[in-house]
Amino acid sequence: MAETTHDAGVRQRSGYFTRPRTAVSLLFFINGLMMGAWAPKIPVFAAALSLSEAQLGMMLFVFGIGSLLMMPVAGMQIARFGSSRVVQVVALLFIPTIIGITLVDSMWAGAAAIFLFGGLGGAMDVAMNANAVEVERSMRRSIMSSCHAFWSLGGLVGAATGGLLIASVGALGHALLVAGLALVLLAVARPMIFVDEPHPSERRARAKLPLSPLPWLIGLVALFSMIPEGAILDWGALYLGQELSASTAHSGFAFAAFSLAMAAMRFAGDLVRDRLGAVLTLRLCTIASFAGLVIAGQAPTVTIALIGFGIAGIGISNMVPIAFSAGGNIPGLAPGIGLSVVTSLGYSGILFAPSVIGFIAEYTSLSVVYTAVSALNLVVLALSGLARHADRVGEGAH
Repeated sequence: MAETTHDAGVRQRSGYFTRPRTAVSLLFFINGLMMGAWAPKIPVFAAALSLSEAQLGMMLFVFGIGSLLMMPVAGMQIARFGSSRVVQVVALLFIPTIIGITLVDSMWAGAAAIFLFGGLGGAMDVAMNANAVEVERSMRRSIMSSCHAFWSLGGLVGAATGGLLIASVGALGHALLVAGLALVLLAVARPMIFVDEPHPSERRARAKLPLSPLPWLIGLVALFSMIPEGAILDWGALYLGQELSASTAHSGFAFAAFSLAMAAMRFAGDLVRDRLGAVLTLRLCTIASFAGLVIAGQAPTVTIALIGFGIAGIGISNMVPIAFSAGGNIPGLAPGIGLSVVTSLGYSGILFAPSVIGFIAEYTSLSVVYTAVSALNLVVLALSGLARHADRVGEGAH
């Protein structure tokens, strides 16, 4: 039904902020809020279960396993029922898991809670990205960067308020507040979500992984763009606290500085992309990401590290949305299949890299890790020509 309201506007680009676009933006914000709220909970979670750095690395690994197992399942359900139905169910299941993480009192319960949190968060991620691709098509304009901007904005709100709230109302009070806000936002978004049709042909094809190297190479771009994001999300606070002696209140600012720069650039990203084209935008962003990570890794003070993380945020901001748009617009490949390959590969970076970084950091330092991670941008630069597929979104739009 929602499609009919768009048909009139399809020949030209439809209005800038339609109801389905508002809904999908809210879904990204909710997911970002939950992930951002998790970042300041990590030290509390580790302390409650008395985890060492390596054990915390293992817990983050369980989070990653949960996500990677649930992402393809979400993809199959989207092919069967459409993204709008799947995203509503998954979001409703995901939101209470932040309370579960707070209540655990043993290692096994902690692992189970974190598996569900990571798994349902990852499933929601695939569903909302699939819905964004559908909205992008119906509107005939790029919206992927600004959707991811709302994710970063949610992450910023979650990360910036988390430490203060945990200090003032306790870990459980914080979890209840976050879950309550997320449920209210979901209730607001629900009636406006773009209703897409299931793709039964895609469901049959989904059982076979694509043989074409294209989605895998674009997935590699997403992977190498997301490893630095994971490194900053999970280890930024420890890096500032342990290696640069920042206070507890200030150590949360690593992810906040990164998210702020990232959100600002993502809001501009769609306009920049429509102007410069996806390939040039990706190249400029990759260079900024490289420079920012080197500055952060070599920083003598907290302030310079935060500037480095900010520059890295500006760079990484549009690398991932461009890769996702390209993955959903590969010629001759159903969008859900291309997107699920790219998201699964990309998210394995944000999920597994932090646990590997934990083990490496025990033998070297996080300063070495951030400097070394910058080299991944050189691979993205080499593959940047593939971003031309992202420009197919707006075909027929002019």
